[in-house]
Amino acid sequence: QVQLTESGGGLVQAGGSMRLSCVVSGRTLNNIGMAWFRQSPGSEREFVAAFTWSGRDPYYADSVEGRFTISKNTARNSVFLQMNNLDPADTAVYYCAGRTTSGVLRSDIQYVFWGQGTQVTVSS
Repeated sequence: QVQLTESGGGLVQAGGSMRLSCVVSGRTLNNIGMAWFRQSPGSEREFVAAFTWSGRDPYYADSVEGRFTISKNTARNSVFLQMNNLDPADTAVYYCAGRTTSGVLRSDIQYVFWGQGTQVTVSS
């Protein structure tokens, strides 16, 4: 059974930084494609960042390019999202997600494993 467990959310001022973590259990990062999504109240779930199917290259939404960095530690079977220069528009529940096939990275229907989410709130 695959489980994804996020941590690291909280409250931060605009311009600040925050790092989210996602621990994967039940499957190694070598055979699961990982991504981060977010969802704010009244909005659809939005793609944030992902690794390509090879696991080598990152891919970002335009809205976070240059500010957010996705990374991983295979020894810890964990994926991270470093968020810098945060803006109130980044306020959302952030989810890590995993897929078992290649495909459109930014499409949430590709992902079969989801964490419970962690709240990130950016104050102005």
